[in-house]
Amino acid sequence: MAVDRSEFEHPAWLAAAGTGIGYVLILAVLTLAMFIVPWLVFAAL
Repeated sequence: MAVDRSEFEHPAWLAAAGTGIGYVLILAVLTLAMFIVPWLVFAAL
């Protein structure tokens, strides 16, 4: 069963990919701000 790439050219797929990437970026920034930065600050004391 071959996959036809034209099935994935709809703008909804681009929106879904952008949503997923944005979600991962926000989680990464929040993890950095809530856990990594405080750990570095307290480790430096």
